Amino acid sequence: MEEKKEWYVVNTYAGHEARVKDNLEKRIVTMGLEDCLFRIEIAEHVEVDYKNGKRVEKVKNMFPGYLFVEMIMTDEAWYVVRNTPGVTGFIGSSGGGAKPFSVPEEEIEAVLRRIGKSDQKIVVDYQVGDRVRILTGPFAGVEGVVEMMDDETENATVLAIMFGRETPTEIDYGDLEKIED
Repeated sequence: MEEKKEWYVVNTYAGHEARVKDNLEKRIVTMGLEDCLFRIEIAEHVEVDYKNGKRVEKVKNMFPGYLFVEMIMTDEAWYVVRNTPGVTGFIGSSGGGAKPFSVPEEEIEAVLRRIGKSDQKIVVDYQVGDRVRILTGPFAGVEGVVEMMDDETENATVLAIMFGRETPTEIDYGDLEKIED
């Protein structure tokens, strides 16, 4: 059976994700596991708030207490990750020495896209001039017209009606759906 790279969810103490990621990255190098442990991601994204008329950017963790680890599930790699300080276990393991299940490709891809770390390009069914509905975030349910699309960042500028006037709003491609006429 050929082992392949897959994504796994690692449980950590909430608020310690960055420390655990750092510890794990150091252990990969010192133990020579670069050939079976690859990327380690914290599902963080930037949220923009407006306070007192000023734009404030905050980094929000979408899944507090969890890391996403791309690895080949060898006995050694599994042991090293489980025994990294701050790691409380893997999600999808029944315990008792059972190795965990990997995260399905489409699920991890959605998370990676949300945090801007996806290798795959998103394909959408709308274009400039189309009416769309915002699906998530503070503007969920608001409709507007696509004014501009940036395939590099995978963000669309949508002219949304807010407070009685058209307001340009930058939204991730995956957070929009085309409204059929």
